[in-house]
Amino acid sequence: MRKRLHLPAIVAALVTAAGLLTAGSSTPAEAVPATIPLKISNNSGRGDAVYIYNLGTNLATGQQGWADAAGNFHAWPAGGTPPTPAPDASIAGPGNGGSITIQMPKFSGRVYFSYGQKLVFKLTTGGLVQPAVQNPSDPNRNILFSWSEYTLNNDGLWINSTQVDMFSVPYAVGVQPVGGTTKTTGHLKAGGYNGFFNSLRGQSGGWANLIQTAPNGSVLRALAPLYGVETGALPASAMDDYVNRVWSKYSSQTLTVTPFSNEPNTKYFGRVSGNTMNFTNSAGQVVTSFQKPDSASIFGCFKLLDAPNDLVRGPISRTLCAGYNRSTLLTNANQPDPNDSGFYLDNVTNQYSKKIHAQMADGKAYGFAFDDVGAHEALVHDGNPQTAFLTLDPFN
Repeated sequence: MRKRLHLPAIVAALVTAAGLLTAGSSTPAEAVPATIPLKISNNSGRGDAVYIYNLGTNLATGQQGWADAAGNFHAWPAGGTPPTPAPDASIAGPGNGGSITIQMPKFSGRVYFSYGQKLVFKLTTGGLVQPAVQNPSDPNRNILFSWSEYTLNNDGLWINSTQVDMFSVPYAVGVQPVGGTTKTTGHLKAGGYNGFFNSLRGQSGGWANLIQTAPNGSVLRALAPLYGVETGALPASAMDDYVNRVWSKYSSQTLTVTPFSNEPNTKYFGRVSGNTMNFTNSAGQVVTSFQKPDSASIFGCFKLLDAPNDLVRGPISRTLCAGYNRSTLLTNANQPDPNDSGFYLDNVTNQYSKKIHAQMADGKAYGFAFDDVGAHEALVHDGNPQTAFLTLDPFN
C-alpha cells in the first residue's frame, strides 16, 4: 500500500532552498547527540490509554525499524506474503494530564500515537505496511490515531504536525534548542477541532464525505482529498474547472515560476500548447513539460505533477502543486504567491486544506504534500536541538 512520507522531501529541499528554514534557526554549535529526549504530554482530556510508536529509517545504517523508549534501534524482521504481524513496537503513553519522555535516535520517520487501542502493523517482503484507513478493511480503520513526522540527523531536528493524509487528532510539536526558546507549531484555535469538522460538513461538492466515523458514530478523522478521489467519496472532477481556466489563461499568457527563495534569478516560464504546459529557462530552452493534471495529481502532488528530487522539474512541480491546491495560479502569474491572504479564494480549491489552515492558531499546516512551498507548513527546525515536544491537545 502506498504511503506518502513527505518529510524526507522537505529535508532534501532544504539543501537547495535555504529559505525554507524557519527564520532565526540556530546552526549547530556542537555535534547533535545520538539521541535527544522527546517529551510527550497528554492534554487531550480523554481517559483512553495512549500508545506511542517511533518508526522509521536508521540514518546510520539505512535499515527500517523502530526505536524503544530508550532510543535503542530494532530492525524489522523479514516479512512475508501474505503480510505477517510486526513485533509490538508500542510504548505506553501518558495518561490524561501526564507526560512521559522517550529518546529519539537519528531517524527519518514517524511518531504514531493512538487512543484506546494499539495500532496494527504488518510486514511484507518489501517492508512495513503502515495504516491506510482509506481502505475499509484496514485493521486500523476504527482506531483513533495520528502521527508526526521527523528527521533527526547531524544537521539538527525537523519535526512537523501533518495533515497530509488525514485530519484526526489535535496535537502540536516543538523543539527547544540548546540555550534557546522553544519553537512550537500545530496548536488549533479554541474550538478549532469542531470548527474544522463542522465547516467540512457544510461544504457542498462531496467534501463532507471525507469524514470517517467509528461504529458508535463518533468522529475518527477526515481523509485527505486524494483518498477521497481514490475511494469515490469526492468527485474525480473536483478540480477540473479550475484546471481548465488555468489552461485557458496560460495559452496566451506566461506563468513565471521562481522556485527558490534564495535564488531570485532562477526563473522558469510556462506556456500552454494543446494539452501540454512547457517550461523554458531564461535562454528559451524547454527544460520540462507537464500534461494537463487531474484532481488526484493535484491533491497528491504526484502522477502528472511528479516532483523528483532534482533542481528543475521537482521545484517547478512543487510550485505548481501549491498553486493549484491554493488556487493562486489565476490571480498571480508569478509563483509561488507569497501572500497567504489570497489563498483558497476561488470556489474551486482544496477545501480540506483551506479549512485546516483556518483553524490553526499560527495559520501553519500541512494540508497537502507541498504546503511547505513559501514556508506555510507546520514545521519546526533547529540545528542544535536539546529537547523535542509532542503535545496531545484537547478535542474541544
